[in-house]
Amino acid sequence: MKLIRSTLDLESRVQVMGVLNVTPDSFSDGGKFEDTARAVERALEIEAEGADILDIGGESTRPGSLAVSAEEEADRVFPVLESLSGKLRIPISVDTTKLEVARGAIERGAELINDISGLRFEAGLADLAAETGAALILMHSRGTPETMQQLPSVEDIFAEVIGGLRWSIERAVERGVDRYKLILDPGIGFGKTVEQNLQLINHLDRLTAEFGLPVLLGTSRKSFIKRTLDQRMTATKRDDQRERIAGTAASLTIGIERGARFVRVHDVAEMTAVVRLTEAISKVI
Repeated sequence: MKLIRSTLDLESRVQVMGVLNVTPDSFSDGGKFEDTARAVERALEIEAEGADILDIGGESTRPGSLAVSAEEEADRVFPVLESLSGKLRIPISVDTTKLEVARGAIERGAELINDISGLRFEAGLADLAAETGAALILMHSRGTPETMQQLPSVEDIFAEVIGGLRWSIERAVERGVDRYKLILDPGIGFGKTVEQNLQLINHLDRLTAEFGLPVLLGTSRKSFIKRTLDQRMTATKRDDQRERIAGTAASLTIGIERGARFVRVHDVAEMTAVVRLTEAISKVI
């Protein structure tokens, strides 16, 4: 298999990862891009809107979602990757926990593996990353997407996340992944309370201090935004979609100030503007 030589630019700017869900049931845009032609069109739009990375996924991981087979996931993802061959200039990430899907995606041009389980479901993803040189995103999560919101909350969310990510990092390095190819994700919304999500965003720098690795923040349109605003706003006329987009912008601004080097977003044009302006302001002396 061809060795991947990543060209991610982490030194000069935060990397914007644009989400492309080719699923019928993702929480935000499920069903919109099931058709391969429409998915390819959206991928090219994501690049044109300023994304640095395209993140494509064929299995929903929203709370309560059920797992699909590797064959079904591949049938959703592979035709899109094949159709994008030679058309996309930015790197592609595959959002999967399945070895067969990740391997097939890399064979079709993907350069990053985005594993929401942090190797809990399939440790062989680390072997694949080591073999190919693909970057590996390790996310902290609890349980499975089907069960994560039913689990009792933990008392110390930082001890939980740091301990879980340390376990994932050790597994990856043991299997030969170069440490500098690892990216960490605290897993906002994955088995955490609303307050814990806010704590993780506001103290994201604790993860960079602990591990010295780049951190990805994925808050885009997530339910903690609505639930936070439900607790703090009394206006009777509210637009949930607009609030989630505005809330995403606020969370990314704080996250970048706390050290996030990657952000994963649905509203690419809007959030790219947020990211670039946040960077510009933070660099002014």
